[in-house]
This record gives sequence, structure tokens and C-alpha cells, in this order.
Amino acid sequence: MRGGNLLPIASLVAEVLAHLSHSEGHCYRLRLDRFMNEERPELEPDEAQFHLDLYRNADPEDAFDHFEEQRESNIEFLRNLPKGAGERRAIHKEAGEITMAQMLHEWAMHDLGHIRQIAELVRVRKHLAGAGELGKSYQLKP
Repeated sequence: MRGGNLLPIASLVAEVLAHLSHSEGHCYRLRLDRFMNEERPELEPDEAQFHLDLYRNADPEDAFDHFEEQRESNIEFLRNLPKGAGERRAIHKEAGEITMAQMLHEWAMHDLGHIRQIAELVRVRKHLAGAGELGKSYQLKP
């Protein structure tokens, strides 16, 4: 998303939330379903850059609500996976052979990275200037 520009913070956060929501269903859940329904499926890399128009002008509350609904559904799905499902394998077109467990770890890293991004946006836009000289030592990367 476009953290380096001067859009209002709500617009930037909305873009990140819209990306998380889109990735939840169109990348990660799709991959989960393919892992479980196919033998060694071929998985495309996530191309978030192709979907930037979907994220622009997103409403932050709507994006978060949609993300939350999907996440609840996905957690329920994950809780009901059979023992050993994490060992199922796929071929990722960039990374090569991967297990479902590896994909789940990457999913968590993806989401945590964007949570950090939102926190950094808030730190930069809401608090950095107000911290005055005390804020100069922070190396923020929204």
C-alpha cells in the first residue's frame, strides 16, 4: 500500500485492511482449499500489486468487517483439519515445493507485517510530530 504518501491516515489504513481482506479469501483460503482438495497443486505467487485498484478508496470499517468474517470462517476451517494436514505438499511457482504448514507460517508473517505497518502509520501520522525532539531517534518505516 502507499504508506509513504500524504493520504489521510484512515485512507492508508483502509488500503492495508482491504489488502488483508482480499488476501484472506483470494490467496490464503484459496490455497488452503487447494492443499486439501488436490494432490500437490501448483500455486501462483501472490500478486498484490495487480489488485491495488481494489484497495483504493476502501472504507476501513467495511474492509475490517469483511476481513473479520473471513478470518472467523478460516479459523473454524483450520480447527477442523485432520491430523497431519500440515504435511500436505504443493508446488509454489516461485518457492518450489512447500508444505501447508509452511504456507500457514507465511500467512501469519504476512498478516503480522501488515499489522506492524498499520501501527507504524499511526506512530508516524499521529504521534511523531507531537513527540518533538524525543521522536528524532525513532526509525519508523510505515
